[in-house]
Amino acid sequence: MSTKALTLTLPSDLDDALTEQARKRRTTPELLAVDSLRERFVAPAAGAESAESETLAEFLKGHIGVLHSSEHVPGGARMSEDCGRKLAAGLLEQHRQRR
Repeated sequence: MSTKALTLTLPSDLDDALTEQARKRRTTPELLAVDSLRERFVAPAAGAESAESETLAEFLKGHIGVLHSSEHVPGGARMSEDCGRKLAAGLLEQHRQRR
């Protein structure tokens, strides 16, 4: 595949959005822009691999990511700490409510 250099001047809102999405996806703004343009404007090549031959990660590529609980709960939710104790306390509370 050959490549050509192209310089685009983006409005600041689009540049900010592209940069933020690239950061979230752990890629570069340039790669994200190229991938997005390819998805939008280039038809799959004849005989290209079908979705059936993709891995699950490839199929879900644009839909999966990482969520850090500190984005929603100050200091983070710390959901992985004391799981056994929290489960036991929750089950005990459910048991008490049924009486």
